[in-house]
Amino acid sequence: MDIHALQQIVHSTRDARRQQTIPKFPPAEQDQLIHKYHPDYRASAYRPIRFGPNADDKTVVELAALLEGDSPISGDSDLTPDYTTDVLVVGGGGAGCAAALHAHGAGAKVILATKLRLGDSNSVMAQGGMQISVAPGDSPVTHFVDTLKGGHMQNDHDLLKVMVEEGPSIAKWLLSLGVLFDRDGDGNLHVKKGGGSSKPRLLTCSDYTGLEIMRVLKDEVLNQKIQLLEFCAAVELTSDDSGNCTGAIFKDLDNHRQVVVAAKSVILATGGIGRLHIQGFPTSNHYGATGDGLCLAYRMGAKLMHIDTFQYHPSGAVYPEQLIGALVTEGIRSEGGHLVNARGERFVNELDTRDVVSSSIIRECEEGRGIRTMSGRIGVWLDTPLLDAEQGPGTVEKHFPAMMLQFERFGIDISKDPVLIYPTLHYQNGGVKIDTNSETNVKNLFVAGEASGGLHGRNRLMGNSLLDLMVFGKRSGLTSAARAAAMPQGKLTLGHLKRFRAEAKKHGSGSGVVSPMILPAYTRREG
Repeated sequence: MDIHALQQIVHSTRDARRQQTIPKFPPAEQDQLIHKYHPDYRASAYRPIRFGPNADDKTVVELAALLEGDSPISGDSDLTPDYTTDVLVVGGGGAGCAAALHAHGAGAKVILATKLRLGDSNSVMAQGGMQISVAPGDSPVTHFVDTLKGGHMQNDHDLLKVMVEEGPSIAKWLLSLGVLFDRDGDGNLHVKKGGGSSKPRLLTCSDYTGLEIMRVLKDEVLNQKIQLLEFCAAVELTSDDSGNCTGAIFKDLDNHRQVVVAAKSVILATGGIGRLHIQGFPTSNHYGATGDGLCLAYRMGAKLMHIDTFQYHPSGAVYPEQLIGALVTEGIRSEGGHLVNARGERFVNELDTRDVVSSSIIRECEEGRGIRTMSGRIGVWLDTPLLDAEQGPGTVEKHFPAMMLQFERFGIDISKDPVLIYPTLHYQNGGVKIDTNSETNVKNLFVAGEASGGLHGRNRLMGNSLLDLMVFGKRSGLTSAARAAAMPQGKLTLGHLKRFRAEAKKHGSGSGVVSPMILPAYTRREG
């Protein structure tokens, strides 16, 4: 395969495509497209959960096995606390850092425990920006409606109302901490239009918005001297005699020992499940994204929702092989980049919602209009040089420096040649059901960020994840701090685990699966 020869179709059709306007699909056609091509609708990939709070609900087989899996903790484990705190935050990404900072600011004693290092998370990989209605002519109401449409009208209205209304205050908070959002020539916040949005409202930091936000949050956590437990993976929660959450048990990955933390409130901010590689898809998720929070909360009796829907980012890199799973920021499509098939044709409005665009790309590839690499992977072109052609030389380099560097390492100049992309497993639309303060149906157990469910409905609008992290990280932190100030430390037991194991036995669950997974099993087994 001569990649340069295949790219010529993009260059030769560019001028003609610049004259085209591709309308968005009407709702009926969108639904038809998604139901036929989106991975969420592959029946063979799903099965019912056999027991627990979501018994008989369907989810992907990979997640179902972990939800039904057994804890690595024995029923008679020593629960003498190694640490005692008011608020325990599990997870060191955006939601975890926001929760810890707000709880600490409210006067609570806080411990932040993370499976890897502080900041190792999906948050650092968010490129496209953060949706917040701060521009003239925009409003939280418009943001609400756009998100509701993007989520196929299945969003939790109460959660969504809170998110869009608190967006502007979150922007002010981040700016006060030192986040360097892009500005226009007059010094005002610069906003871009994202897929599925009717108004420009994306606040960006070039094409590394999540990384910039995490830079600031990490520094603030360290500046506030919040106690950190790094390389500590949560493997079980503890409960009192009433089933309320009272702490957590960790595996110290450095020292191979058990660590027990007693806490008046626990906030799970453990992120997504991309590293389960659902249906064999590559993933943009960080190494530790194995769905730990879902498993822990489920064993406690917490209800899950929308666990049958996942987001596949339309533009995951296909070539070169070293970049499989890496994202090509949606900002390129937001600024006018075309999606082009092997015939040199556009086939979808590039600013449609993620599920529509992903389904359209899969359709092109399955119907023989994709581009196949030497390794057998398939994708479509993203015409990145079009931005320089439309807006002047140097546009790609100026607006997408991180993306330029990512491809330059492999001898590819994306300002001169298009890139090959295909949908990549990106986000868990559902998760643990929460209320507007991020609390689950298990008292004193909170969930924030990607591990929570309900806010995004059945499809997340681009740019809403970063706002979700900040809003519900804040709410969980403030509520748990207030709760801790008004209550004593509860007893540490494993009563919930005893009940879970009894139910598993009743339903004949004996798969041998232990959950959480902690880390993906990539090692090659010999023999």
